[in-house]
Amino acid sequence: METEADVKTGVISQALPVSAAPVAAGNRLLSLDAFRGWTMFWIVGGAALVEGLQALHPNAVLNGVVYELNHTDWQGLRFYDLIWPSFMMMTGMSLPFSYAKRSLTQTHHQIFMRVLQRFLVLFLLGSLRESISFHHPYLIELSSALQPIAVAYLAAFLIVRKSWRVQAITGASILVFYALLLAFVPAPGVPAGSYDRNANLVLWTDMATVGRVLPEHWGTVICTLPTISTTILGMLLGELLMTKRSAADKMKIIGAVGLSAVVLGWALNPVIPIVMKIWTTSYGLASAGFACLMFLVFYWLIDVRGYRKLAFPFVVIGMNAVAIYMSESIIPWSKTIAIFTQPLAGALGSLTPLIHAIAVLTVEWLVLYWMYKRKIFLTA
Repeated sequence: METEADVKTGVISQALPVSAAPVAAGNRLLSLDAFRGWTMFWIVGGAALVEGLQALHPNAVLNGVVYELNHTDWQGLRFYDLIWPSFMMMTGMSLPFSYAKRSLTQTHHQIFMRVLQRFLVLFLLGSLRESISFHHPYLIELSSALQPIAVAYLAAFLIVRKSWRVQAITGASILVFYALLLAFVPAPGVPAGSYDRNANLVLWTDMATVGRVLPEHWGTVICTLPTISTTILGMLLGELLMTKRSAADKMKIIGAVGLSAVVLGWALNPVIPIVMKIWTTSYGLASAGFACLMFLVFYWLIDVRGYRKLAFPFVVIGMNAVAIYMSESIIPWSKTIAIFTQPLAGALGSLTPLIHAIAVLTVEWLVLYWMYKRKIFLTA
């Protein structure tokens, strides 16, 4: 997750109704921090909060929300399936701002060495997180967010100085190549074009390279490739935000791109099923499109309309996304806080899950706020 103290991604200093100035390379884009924090919120406790409300008062609305806050079993798309692509896109969005800022004092080679260092740190943090989660050392675990983000970040940087047309063609070509790969390349026991949970090229490649298949059949190796396209899309959006176009034009472009990607992804679904766990091309398009549309809402509310105070709770989370994401594996927040909430279960009854979820979120947020106030930002 590209964050933070050294990745300055522009805040528009005043709320400019539909005629925003270009975002400067040395500032922060508050909507991006808030969007990152809002997305991370669901991972670190937002889902548990809704489940607590459901336990207190089950109803059709809460049941539907809880349904959306779980990954799709195989084919289909839910809100929770959009979290990972959103982070891939945000990683790309921050890259042009970071590059522009560093270019003021560093050569391209020096910036590349910094990017390479970040790639290695993120990759190893991903190894650490998954090794802790699976209670077994794993160097390569590309089914989790940090390692694909590291790979896509490095890949996107390699074309950061290219024209937007070259970048767009590269991103689209990766998706097309991946679609053709799954559609026309067979493997032993796997016919070409198979998207079956138990027989597809992604899982066969995992067995042939890393020698294992993950629970729920999450793909690992070759399905990292299409994630690069989502990051390149984010890079294009970041470059757009740095232009002198009006806010209205920027929003129209982001909205058109997002809507087009969603429509194209669903149009491909009958031929190429939308499957997150092997990141099919249709999933890559639809999820990236929804991520664009979600960011558009944040950009409009925060950087155009100026609702910055409402964004602050999410900004605190978003500016230390790496810290809270890693802490979920290293610090047993929920189990530790349960020491104090579980004894109250007898008195609280059905309120217990909700009170526990609120307590976990509160403690996590206060820790992040303490770091925020002291300008402590964990970056790769």
